[in-house]
Amino acid sequence: MNNTKIKQLKDLINNAGAIVVGGAAGMSAASGFKFYYQDDNVFRKIAGGLADKYGFRSMFDGFYNPNLTDGERWALILRTIKYIYECQTGETYTELAEIIRDKNYYVVTTNQDAQFFRVFPEDRISRLQGDWRYFQCKNRCHEEIYYNREIVMELCDKIEGDTLPRQLIPRCPHCGAEMSPWVRGREFLEGKDYIREFERYMDFLRRNMNKRVLFLELVVGMMTPMFIKEPFMNMVYQWPDAFYATINPQHAIIPKEIAGKSLGIDADINVVLKEMLGKPTDHIKADSKIFNLKRIY
Repeated sequence: MNNTKIKQLKDLINNAGAIVVGGAAGMSAASGFKFYYQDDNVFRKIAGGLADKYGFRSMFDGFYNPNLTDGERWALILRTIKYIYECQTGETYTELAEIIRDKNYYVVTTNQDAQFFRVFPEDRISRLQGDWRYFQCKNRCHEEIYYNREIVMELCDKIEGDTLPRQLIPRCPHCGAEMSPWVRGREFLEGKDYIREFERYMDFLRRNMNKRVLFLELVVGMMTPMFIKEPFMNMVYQWPDAFYATINPQHAIIPKEIAGKSLGIDADINVVLKEMLGKPTDHIKADSKIFNLKRIY
């Protein structure tokens, strides 16, 4: 690891008047939550017999498999959400919180797994792609989203042979349509809750735009650059005192237009955060044999 870059990043954080954190799926993947993208023990537990039945080898491939019945798809959804509620808190999140805890910061994320909510106050986070812990009406007939922990735990116990009985599929209390997870897709509800969080993010930017703002981009790839990566770069380009820092093992991209006010660290975020905190890193091993980093964004 480049100690000069680590020191520079620490200085940037300590001297910033405001910090805008952009966190993506690589944060969770770095903490070991890779079942979305690869065949591991967590994936096998959630997929059950469906993985071999349909031949998919990651949870995302399972979600989008067109051959699943409605009951099988809901079994995958419910087991995934249950895991999100019960899993450990990732070290990348606890260590980031330790680094910026006393700073003037705001978090914007494309993650849907609620890990940021384990360690940061809810009023300092905006979710741009929703949150698995909530259901919405698939038809978007109204603007409510529904916290789902109780019904998820109840329905998981009623899955039979990797299938949720059709009569138990959650239904909208207003129109009777099927519910769906509140995560980005064709039916994603950008209603009052989404708008409130987005406006809170915009308000933080407006209040701090004349300060020394650090846009800290954490493992954001190229699948959805329009949510975090491109806006961060554009604001750094336009704001005289803004600075852009990115940690990413393969997409630490620095446009030439902001090269003089940017820092790119092309390394494992696990290592970077631990070294910033003075923690040992010798035990961290690259998982390059079976994990394709290109899929985590």
